[in-house]
Amino acid sequence: MHLDHNGQERWSARDLQQLMGYERWERFDDVVRRAQRAITASGLDPLDHFRGAERMMSGGRWGRQTVTDYRLTRFGAYHVALAGDGRKPEVAAAKTYFAVRTREAEIAQQPVADVTSPEGVLALAERYLEAARELVTTKKELAVAAPKAGKWDAFCDSEGLIDMGCAAKALRQVTGGLGRNKFMELLRREDIHFLQIQNPRLPYENHVQAGRAEVKLVEAGYQWVEQTFFTPKGLDWLVNKLRSEALPAA
Repeated sequence: MHLDHNGQERWSARDLQQLMGYERWERFDDVVRRAQRAITASGLDPLDHFRGAERMMSGGRWGRQTVTDYRLTRFGAYHVALAGDGRKPEVAAAKTYFAVRTREAEIAQQPVADVTSPEGVLALAERYLEAARELVTTKKELAVAAPKAGKWDAFCDSEGLIDMGCAAKALRQVTGGLGRNKFMELLRREDIHFLQIQNPRLPYENHVQAGRAEVKLVEAGYQWVEQTFFTPKGLDWLVNKLRSEALPAA
C-alpha cells in the first residue's frame, strides 16, 4: 500500500501481481479486467477505483523499460483479490487480508465509545465482539468459496499450467508409462491433433480456443521460444480421449 500526495491509500497492480503469485502480466491483467467488470455490474464506475498508470521496471533493451500499470483504491484492490485464482495460496491470503482490513477500517470510522462509564465499556466490548464474529464468518465464507484442490494441482506450475514432461508423468497409468518424447508423438496423432506436426511445440488452435492449452514464451538457452502447456481442462480432455481406446505399448 502506498500513500499519494493527498495522503490517500493507493495500490499498484504490478505489486499485487507479484504478491498474488502471477508470473505473467498478461494473465494478471485478465484478473484486473474481471474485477473492473464486477464493479461495473454493481453499478459503480470502475474509473473511480482503477486508474491507468506507468512505471519503470528493470528489463528491456537498455536495462530499464516503461510498463503499463493500474493505480488502485483499496476497494479496487479488494476486487482484484476476489477475482484472482483461489487455488493460489497467495490469492487466498490476499482475500483474507482485504476482508479483515476493510472491516477494521469500518470499525475505525465508528464513534469512539466513552470508556469512562460502565455503559461505554460495555458498548466497546460489544462492538469488538461483533467485529470478531464477522471476521470469523468472513474467513469461513472465503474458505467455502475457494475452489477445491484439483487432481492435477501437483503437476501445475504457479500459473496453473502443465508442461509436457509433467503431463507425461501425470498420465503414466493412462498411457502405460510413455516418456516425454513418445508422449509428444502421441499428441500429434491425427485423431488427437494436439501438437502440430510442422511445429511440434505448438498446439492446434482449436485446443487453445477450447481452453485446453496455452502457449507461453520460455527461455531456451540464449533465445525465447513458444511452448505449449496443458490446462487442467486439457488434461481431463486427453484422459477421456485415451481411455476410450487401446493404447500402444511404451
